[in-house]
Amino acid sequence: MSPDHKGGNLATMASRTSGTAKKAAAKPPAKKPAAKKAAAKSAAAKPPAKKAAAKPAPKPVPSPTNGLYRLVRAVWLGFAHSIGAIFRGIGRGARGLDPAHRKDGLALLLLGVTLVVAAGTWSNLDGPVGDLVTLLVTGAFGRLDLLVPFLVGAVAVRLMRHPEQPEANGRIVIGLSALVIGMLGLIHIACGAPSRSDGAQALRDAGGLIGWAAATPFLSTVGAFLAVPLLLLFTLFGLLVVTATPVNAIPQRLRAAGARVGLYATPPDPEAVPLEEFFDEDAEAGPEQDDSPVRRLPGRLTKSPAGSDADPYDVDKDTAGLGSGAEEPKPRRRPRRRAEAVPAAAGTDGIDPVDVAAAAAAALDGAVLHGVQPSPLVADLTSRITKQVPAARAEDSDTGSVPDLTKKPDAQVSEPLPPRAEQLQLSGDITYALPSLDLLERGGPGRTRSAANDAVVASLSQVFKEFKVDASVTGFTRGPTVTRYEVELGAAVKVERITALAKNIAYSVASPDVRIISPIPGKSAVGIEIPNSDREMVNLGDLLRSADAAGEDHPMTVALGKDVEGGYVVANLTKMPHVLVAGATGSGKSSCINCLITSVMCRATPDEVRMVLVDPKRVELTAYEGIPHLITPIITNPKRAAEALQWVVREMDLRYDDLAAYGFRHIDDFNAAVRSGRAKTPEGSERELAPYPYLLVIVDELADLMMVAPRDVEDAIVRITQLARAAGIHLVLATQRPSVDVVTGLIKANVPSRLAFATSSLADSRVILDQPGAEKLIGKGDGLFLPMGANKPIRMQGAFVTEEEIAKVVEHCKAQLTPSYRSDVTVGSGPKKEIDEEIGDDMDLLCQAAELVVSTQFGSTSMLQRKLRVGFAKAGRLMDLMESRGIVGPSEGSKARDVLVKADELDGVLAVIRGGGE
Repeated sequence: MSPDHKGGNLATMASRTSGTAKKAAAKPPAKKPAAKKAAAKSAAAKPPAKKAAAKPAPKPVPSPTNGLYRLVRAVWLGFAHSIGAIFRGIGRGARGLDPAHRKDGLALLLLGVTLVVAAGTWSNLDGPVGDLVTLLVTGAFGRLDLLVPFLVGAVAVRLMRHPEQPEANGRIVIGLSALVIGMLGLIHIACGAPSRSDGAQALRDAGGLIGWAAATPFLSTVGAFLAVPLLLLFTLFGLLVVTATPVNAIPQRLRAAGARVGLYATPPDPEAVPLEEFFDEDAEAGPEQDDSPVRRLPGRLTKSPAGSDADPYDVDKDTAGLGSGAEEPKPRRRPRRRAEAVPAAAGTDGIDPVDVAAAAAAALDGAVLHGVQPSPLVADLTSRITKQVPAARAEDSDTGSVPDLTKKPDAQVSEPLPPRAEQLQLSGDITYALPSLDLLERGGPGRTRSAANDAVVASLSQVFKEFKVDASVTGFTRGPTVTRYEVELGAAVKVERITALAKNIAYSVASPDVRIISPIPGKSAVGIEIPNSDREMVNLGDLLRSADAAGEDHPMTVALGKDVEGGYVVANLTKMPHVLVAGATGSGKSSCINCLITSVMCRATPDEVRMVLVDPKRVELTAYEGIPHLITPIITNPKRAAEALQWVVREMDLRYDDLAAYGFRHIDDFNAAVRSGRAKTPEGSERELAPYPYLLVIVDELADLMMVAPRDVEDAIVRITQLARAAGIHLVLATQRPSVDVVTGLIKANVPSRLAFATSSLADSRVILDQPGAEKLIGKGDGLFLPMGANKPIRMQGAFVTEEEIAKVVEHCKAQLTPSYRSDVTVGSGPKKEIDEEIGDDMDLLCQAAELVVSTQFGSTSMLQRKLRVGFAKAGRLMDLMESRGIVGPSEGSKARDVLVKADELDGVLAVIRGGGE
């Protein structure tokens, strides 16, 4: 290594050593570990400096101007926050306001607008308001500005008078809009079709801006020759929509209106418009019925003559006017037929046009026609029916001709049919009118949202936030009793995290009855059902008047209630085909049974549905005693109820014999063949075929029947539920004790449809539904409906019908027809069995048995075996001897016999026994 190189390295090392020494001298002394940590924390808390050369901003110098500014700013912000809080509170209160008050507020607002518009158009209102009315109303409507106050006022009055009909608001708005646009377009053309270049005053003198906008496209495309008829059609469309009048009902409405105002002095020519065009045969009777009964001809309901002595239960004349080539009728919707010509001369026996129009109005009222309600003008004609339309009687059942409406009815009394064991004794020439649905009360409009719902949504969101669950409430559907809140989960969030929070959710919303559905059927969301703090009543009349019930023509369609989404629950009993209704006391089971029976009475005639009512409680179904739908008086004795079920089994076997003999698989096919004449009896047979009605058997308390004769009742129920569907026999079983000894496994296996109301335990819910859920219901009609084939039950609020409504419907039905009971349904007390009255050597044993039974007031064969130490045969004979002498009552299955003698009468009883044996 060269000397120069060595010297350079030494110099470098020296410089490095000196630099290190300088740094060590500049470094402060070492800190302790705690001081180091504190310094690190303070360094982390301090934000990094932007630039090393940046200088801190100078502090503002306090001055009087800055203090005044801060004071003004604080006062302004406080005032603004206060005003905002007031308006936000008003907004929240408006959201919680009752819908009826909101509708009244809208109606009053429209009335105020009516007054302002009337003042601006009918008089010279000065000021900015008058100028605004002239600019908007007169400029838009032109010469029709004088009619605008009437239109707005009519809408306001309708909102106040009919707040419960919001479904018609859209129809009325569309119809009025089309009507006004069409009229303004015609006025614009009639006034010379001025353009906008002619000035605003020229448009105001014509149809306004609306008329110009409606007529200009037609004038520029098809010309004035076609523009006028097209606008006329548009105007006519608006008029039809406003009045809820379909095109095919225009002649009927015109004739009805003319008949009402008395324009028709003589009956019009029936050949001009056929009579069948005026009737909607699928509609129900109107709200007000005539005193004269209505007779059901083949395929329709018509008036029968006053004082007619026709047999009310003459079955086989129902098919007298049908030939073999007639069209097969449906159970409710009959095929239309053209009526015979009516004499046009006044004073003849033809049909008065006033009666024709009134009958048409009665048929239309209360029914949904093409999705809209009929006009009130037509509906009011039902109160003007004063005459009777002469009823027709078919002359020859083999000709198949249509009955002649011009022929006077036969005054002779028809011969009653001989009783037949295999047919229900019904009538074909029956005088009957269905009850009007106006007998049932209307309920108010249901709520879709309230302040309580918003509070529950906030509570649920708070629970999810506190437990750190990625879920949010996306919406809710409010029902009459409970509200279902839809909860959507975030990514990778288990559904079990929601179900695990059931108790926390119940605690948050202050309700123990919280039910979680995971997931909602058909949706990717979890449902949380929480009871409403403000429950709503579900009226039976609203359900029967709904479009769901009106669209169903089957007579066995019944109304059950409303689900949690506010939809109507309407079921067909023939599709169930049997149903078990169970729940604790006071849960709504009796109300459900009342709704079922009332629905059948309002929709079906006695020749369509017959009923067997079993009421072991003796007080639940007494209101229906004497209605014409009953085939036997209401059965209150449990032993007679078991006999009635055995009769139902025999009736089912007889119906199956007919189905097998004529080659049909269902009773509906057999009835259609009988009505059309295709099913005929063999030659030489004296039997007359008649359609079988549906047979509805309702047992109000199954537990009482199972206590009296469990084996007989269970065997009969199982056989009915296994086979009776095709025979038109359907069973409704109700009980308030859903235990395994009442609702046995065989009964559950053959009753596929279940309706569970609130139960007291989880075990009862599993007995009814085979799954939990009923124990979380809140009672008073809250139920779970599990129809046949459904995987999950539907939660609903059962319908309610008052005793006054039931009394009105029952009174109407009883006034129409008297019941025709079958004597073979229950055998009654029957002859007493032959009992050996020869005591023989058993005198002492009989006296001992009588003394034992009377003193203990307990008559049991097994007790006699134990106490007297005799065999079963001897104890049974002693019991029979005591029954023959009136000491004990008859046998009631496995129950102990009733003791008919008091303890203080024992001496007289023993004297009678000894005297009878001597």
